Amino acid sequence: MANRGEEMSSTEAAFDVPSFINSRRTGITQYGIVLLCALVMFLDGFDTQAISYMAPSIAKEWGLTRQLLGPIFSSALTGLMVGYLLVAPLSDRLGHRKLVVISTFAFALLTFATVFVNNVTELMVLRFITGIALGSVVPSAIALTTEFSPARLRATFVLAIYCGFSLGFVAAGAVAAWAIPAYGWRSMLWIGAAAPMVVGILALMFLPESMDFLIRTKAKPDDVWRVVRRVDGALPVQGPSQFVTDVAEKRSAVGSLFSSGRAAGTLVIWVVFMLNLAEFYALQSWLPSMLTNVGHPLGMVALATTMTTVGGIVAAFAIGPAMDRIGPYGSLATVYLAGVVFVLLFGYSIDKPSWMMVTAAFCAGFCISGGQKSVIALAAIYYPTSIRSTGVGWALGVGRLGGIGGPLLIGALLAYHLSPQNILYVAGIPMLLAGLLIALLGFLYGGKAAKGEG
Repeated sequence: MANRGEEMSSTEAAFDVPSFINSRRTGITQYGIVLLCALVMFLDGFDTQAISYMAPSIAKEWGLTRQLLGPIFSSALTGLMVGYLLVAPLSDRLGHRKLVVISTFAFALLTFATVFVNNVTELMVLRFITGIALGSVVPSAIALTTEFSPARLRATFVLAIYCGFSLGFVAAGAVAAWAIPAYGWRSMLWIGAAAPMVVGILALMFLPESMDFLIRTKAKPDDVWRVVRRVDGALPVQGPSQFVTDVAEKRSAVGSLFSSGRAAGTLVIWVVFMLNLAEFYALQSWLPSMLTNVGHPLGMVALATTMTTVGGIVAAFAIGPAMDRIGPYGSLATVYLAGVVFVLLFGYSIDKPSWMMVTAAFCAGFCISGGQKSVIALAAIYYPTSIRSTGVGWALGVGRLGGIGGPLLIGALLAYHLSPQNILYVAGIPMLLAGLLIALLGFLYGGKAAKGEG
């Protein structure tokens, strides 16, 4: 885009919003959006893991068997899938900011209501509805981050906010270790309700609406310009009357995922999401048991499991810049193919000296957890602005099928008396398939603009 004076030479000239974002230095408004959206992801990670720490106390208080804990765990995950698939697409019609604010407050109030449950049925119902609220907010947070990020930093910022999920995962354990022994399992719900209430208030006060949404819904030019000036306050108070943004899709949001030559890309992204989430949740669910079975002490089991999460956080700061500078497809394919090697090494080292096993766990987590964050960034880049929330939401929702199936598959393999080493060797297969599919996606779409014009 031209310089600032040429931009404003005539208030009647159409103002190109995507070019404006790409031409400006990243400012406080954009960093604020990244921070708020990272906090939303933090809530997701905290809530996902908190119920695991609450479950033993719930079972003891209510006299539940271990079998009854399974439906409690799955109720929120099922709600997440519903939120991703059915509610998140509404943000492309209602506005990302509005859905983030409403869903975050709903999540806070539903978590507060869960404090007062007295039986399994009430807990499962509220966990399911809470999951819907949380599932509806995440794709909008990713879409807002992507829209306000310049192309040169887009993948970096999306991976940065998704670090919030991993940090929430870790924080849940730290908070539970302090709060549950001192104040009981309901204290986790009090904390889990207060945090989204604070984030919701901050989002209401500081989060801007999507400029693309405002333009597509024919908002007043002054309303659009007000958001533009938040990105660059040096612009004149009086703005243009016309704005240019990405071309809006004419079909329904979900139907648009398969239009304009995107069908093959959408299907590949869905399969990769399923493969990666199957790998991630299988590792998180069964790794402590597998490490215990080969004789590692509890402290080393906890350290190795934590290092898989830490590896994913570190990965975000390496893979994001690589995707922005080198290219998203080649970078992510390399991560997955490297993951094959590291998962196999993890299997080899699982009964070896602790330092070797922990190092392999970190490297495997770098590729598995880091790959999951990266494929979300890839989806956000692949789809155009007008259907980005729908594209990311459906990829996350469909990917949950892998998240459900992965732990079940590992359980079946254990039932056939496969050793932990052999199970991890088998776990290299999904990483290989994911790497090859991303390479194929790059071959098909890598030469096109990184705005989802596939």
